Amino acid sequence: MPAARAARPDDGIPPDLAAVLLDADGRVLMCSPAARRQLGDPLAPEAAAALREIPRRGPGARVRIPGTAGPVHARSLTTPLSDHGPGHSNLVPSARLILLLPVGRAAGDPRLSDARGQGHQALAHTAAVDIGATLDLGEAARAFVDVLVPDFADLASVDLAESVLHGDEPRRTDEVEFRRAAVAARPGTTWPAPMLDVGDRLPPFPESPMLGPLAEGIPVRATDMAYLRTSLRLDAATLDTIIPAAATSSMVATLLVRGLLLGSITVWRTGGRPAFDERDAALLAEIASRAALSVDNARRYTREHRTAVALQRSLLPRLANRTPAAETAGTYRPAEGEAGVGGDWFDVIPLSSMRTAFVVGDVVGHGLGATAAMARLRTAVQTLADLDLEPDELIGHLDDLVISYWPEHDPDDSTAELAALGATFQYAVYDPVSCTCTVASAGHPPPLVLRPDTEPQFVDLTPGPPLGVGGMPFESFEIDLPPSSLLAFYTDGLVERRDRDLTARMSEFAAVVAENRRRPLGAIGAVVLGRLDPPRDDDVALLLARTECIPDDAVAAWELPADLGEVAHARALVTAKLTEWGLDELAYTTELVVSELVTNAIRYAGGPVGLRLIRGGTLVCEVSDPSNTQPRLRRARDTDEGGRGLFLVAQLTNRWGSRYHRAGKTIWAEQSTTPQPAAAPLSAELSADALLAAFDPD
Repeated sequence: MPAARAARPDDGIPPDLAAVLLDADGRVLMCSPAARRQLGDPLAPEAAAALREIPRRGPGARVRIPGTAGPVHARSLTTPLSDHGPGHSNLVPSARLILLLPVGRAAGDPRLSDARGQGHQALAHTAAVDIGATLDLGEAARAFVDVLVPDFADLASVDLAESVLHGDEPRRTDEVEFRRAAVAARPGTTWPAPMLDVGDRLPPFPESPMLGPLAEGIPVRATDMAYLRTSLRLDAATLDTIIPAAATSSMVATLLVRGLLLGSITVWRTGGRPAFDERDAALLAEIASRAALSVDNARRYTREHRTAVALQRSLLPRLANRTPAAETAGTYRPAEGEAGVGGDWFDVIPLSSMRTAFVVGDVVGHGLGATAAMARLRTAVQTLADLDLEPDELIGHLDDLVISYWPEHDPDDSTAELAALGATFQYAVYDPVSCTCTVASAGHPPPLVLRPDTEPQFVDLTPGPPLGVGGMPFESFEIDLPPSSLLAFYTDGLVERRDRDLTARMSEFAAVVAENRRRPLGAIGAVVLGRLDPPRDDDVALLLARTECIPDDAVAAWELPADLGEVAHARALVTAKLTEWGLDELAYTTELVVSELVTNAIRYAGGPVGLRLIRGGTLVCEVSDPSNTQPRLRRARDTDEGGRGLFLVAQLTNRWGSRYHRAGKTIWAEQSTTPQPAAAPLSAELSADALLAAFDPD
């Protein structure tokens, strides 16, 4: 052991002041001559073990250490020698210097008092570094108790108002409910079993003169536990849950911000440690003031994060859906920590003729601005989808909308338009009749495809630029999907990780989905998140779709020449097919729909005219023609001879519309195949034969 310089009489250092230097693991590195004389050289194992316990005691704690001439009774002071201790050496990081002054000399010794003040200063510095480093209320509360235990107290707890834990300000009332947010006990011990633990609600405290100063932010000390139990005016069972049985001294400080009571910090000392004094109270008040600001910042963040998550989830569709085209299941996980919720989203949009659109997007940034941008884009996508546009055309219109916002946008104003600029987006339309999926992308990762009994593969597409960049076209890519194929649409937060190669991550993603392809879709999403463990600093959206195909015998298609005489033939074809399918109850309305749509197509668009019926959960009737003229629904006047056809179609069917192709258009109408209550006749004076005759040009 290195030799230490002996104290000379003119040093002013008490000759019986022992000093011991411990490393971070509690091993003795160096002893002063007084320490070697009193404790032995070399140190006995019992003395070394007793020294390792001293850092867990508070400043001025009375200790008993086995020595060469019997037990040594002394007051102790522990000073950390680390980066957190200003003015201390950094040669031995995380080391501790222990000073031991025999009890007879401890009282009133100015050097011990000064050393204790240095310990308080070091603890205050540690609190300034550690408190406020997180915006999570639970982590913030744990940081408070970790600062106080074991250097300052043996036990510590933090209690927060119930409303604060939910991100709201506490009510300005005496009836504030508190819940325990964090506890800590010195190393080697556990939190006392009868005491309220994390998550437990505190009992209401009757008014007491002893607790009065807390309302003004003044810490309250108690050194007589019997008096404390009496002054709180609670029953014995309740007192056992809030006062440790081994406590000898306690102190409480409130967390006050803008006159609002956010919570409190309670510390306890047990065993032979000295009672808390005025200097300890001043230190706790300083730490509590820092803690109150930290809690208020975390509360504000919790409120904003909760609002953004609620808005985000309210805008997402149901997690599980089933359409005639596919079964789908979505998974969304918001970002955690300071990043906050982002703008990732997915959507499943039913289209005409039993087709379904799959949507996934990711806007720039996090927070309410990103969520608002996501809401605007989602609304725009749903509006454009209702027009039945091709995927590349839809993304082109969406890109124009984003660009149109930007010229008037203030770069210093963080709003939805800024977040929408640079968003990535993917739009896919699956047709269960042709069993094909058409995909277009604006800077988004390619979807994953798993066909039955084949290896997974990512769609080989060339994505266009992110939204708002402009200047480049978007392309659609068509892929064949046999029945029971699996599609996976996702955002980059699922596969990107700073410490891993992107290609390897995507291969891992494909392998996990392939291993679980036969499981329920909702279960696959949970397994993917668990296995990939994406970083928590970005939100994740995953949409899985298992496709279905309409059987060939559930589809009937004909091509008719541009001859008005074909209208009656079209009605006959439809009636015969509905009889074959057992849907005779739909024959009357379907004949009316076919008569109107085919007649209009022949009169105004020419030929050839396509007629198609699709049977599924609904009956779809389609009429296609080579014209791009848009049909208009109008209300005819009593004196008009025509103009009532589309109005009747709208009244007789569940929904109708039109979609456009590269050349021509398709007008479609849907009817439910499930039995419906009988409807009132259109007119008491108009028979079915008269209606059909009105539509029959012959």
